[in-house]
Amino acid sequence: MPFRMQKDIIVRRNALLRAMRGFFDERGYLEVDTPSLSPDLIPEPTIQNFETTFSNEFIGGRNLYLIPSPEVFMKRLIAEGSGSIYQFCHCFRNAEQIGENHNPEFTMLEYYTVGYDEQDSISLTEELISRSSPAGTDDSLLPPFRRITMREAMWDYAHVDLDACQKQSTLAETCRTLGLMVPEEPECWEDTFNRIFLTLVEPNLPQDKPLVLDRYPAQIDCLAKRDGAYRKRWEMYMKGVEIANCYDEERDVATVKAYYDKEYAKLVDERSKTGQAIPDIDLSFSDIFSHFPQTSGVAMGIDRLLMVQSGRHELGDLILFPFSAMLSCGKKTN
Repeated sequence: MPFRMQKDIIVRRNALLRAMRGFFDERGYLEVDTPSLSPDLIPEPTIQNFETTFSNEFIGGRNLYLIPSPEVFMKRLIAEGSGSIYQFCHCFRNAEQIGENHNPEFTMLEYYTVGYDEQDSISLTEELISRSSPAGTDDSLLPPFRRITMREAMWDYAHVDLDACQKQSTLAETCRTLGLMVPEEPECWEDTFNRIFLTLVEPNLPQDKPLVLDRYPAQIDCLAKRDGAYRKRWEMYMKGVEIANCYDEERDVATVKAYYDKEYAKLVDERSKTGQAIPDIDLSFSDIFSHFPQTSGVAMGIDRLLMVQSGRHELGDLILFPFSAMLSCGKKTN
């Protein structure tokens, strides 16, 4: 395999992780180290997983999965009273793009703060970025964050009033007036929203400071608490690159169970059409929320953060053995 060591990147990554560990340790967080292999997953129809097989001549074998995020383990720790925790973890997602902002294996920082909501996590993340950024970092990559709600962003950059477009039919008609195609067969509200957001809004978001895009529409289903027509969720961008995602974590058992049941049914339906394998799902996972404390969780892409901070333009420049390089020298599979 052709390889050129980039020592400056190793040094940068080492300094970033060391500074972040110091930040969390000073605040009493526990660093945890959970498995990369799991016997079951949370149902996520949009994510395809890497699957492998455990084999043992005495106890037989079973399927295992490389985790797409450490959430499946970290939330169990919080439910059992771990308090605030963080982890640097390798995560894996199959059948995704390989390019500027994607690699099938990537490094995630995930941190959960007990007693916080998503607004508290904005301030915490500002401190984290400020503390861990190297000397001489451009001001456009440093706090304070620019904050804008999704409703404001949709109005400012697409002239779409989200409050007036709560029905899919209304949003679809608005989408057409913007010159964007919407299929004649009805699609879900989220798909129509994404046509507008990804085409007109996200590419035009301001890049003069790190940006927190706050209060996602409730129709974009996830396990962030709902607040009227919106959810207590934000994403953070730097130079137009999505870096972090945050929820005020939903803790109502019935709500969580209904969400997982719906996502599992969607997963089964989609995979049955394509013939793809359906991963093992622990449908009892929602039970842990019967004793889950008020918590805000943030997932941050470390490779993307390093890419932006170092002025690079592709993740392959920040990963010592990028997947694209490995593919170029390996044999093709049938």
